[in-house]
Amino acid sequence: MRFNLERPDMRKALAGTQQDIERAVTSGMRDAADGLKQDLRDDVVASGLGERLSRTWRGKVFPEVGESVEAAAFVWSKAPKLIDAFDRGVTIRSARGFWLAIPTPAAGARGRGPNGRASRITPGGWERRTGMRLRFVYRKRGPSLLVADTARLNTRGLAAANKRKTGHSTVIVFLLVPQVTLRKRLNIDAIAKRQAARVPTLIARHWPRS
Repeated sequence: MRFNLERPDMRKALAGTQQDIERAVTSGMRDAADGLKQDLRDDVVASGLGERLSRTWRGKVFPEVGESVEAAAFVWSKAPKLIDAFDRGVTIRSARGFWLAIPTPAAGARGRGPNGRASRITPGGWERRTGMRLRFVYRKRGPSLLVADTARLNTRGLAAANKRKTGHSTVIVFLLVPQVTLRKRLNIDAIAKRQAARVPTLIARHWPRS
């Protein structure tokens, strides 16, 4: 997900020295990039998608060094597929036609990839991490389940092996569904258009006063 903010022809719009024009355009475009980035971040947070996803929005102004009447702003997300999904509203299905595994709170928030970094938790990764096996439970109505037998919920609410001889229970670790529909929760296009309309004003703010 990327946006370019276009600037007007400032040579015609402003009368003054070349240096004044370059400074005003570059500063104005920097303000525009910062404003658009912040507005997009605020939209993500207001939609309930969290601070972490909001911080994937980044902004940059060209040239990175110096000033130019051709200055341009570039705003993008480091999580374009996720941002696009919540901006358009999409239906997600398994690429291989199988179930989508949705972790419950008992599964934990994150898994660990081969490099040790945090990654999306999966049934296989959960089994490797905990040493416990998951059992498939088919349900005709509602989502099917992956459960851990002879387990318990620890003090953090996570499924853990129960080594005691009593108090064994079955803990639901994953919900299995054929597809998930994400409703539209972002309004990126309207935010970008609103910020683009402010560009001439932002540039004019940096024009030297006599």
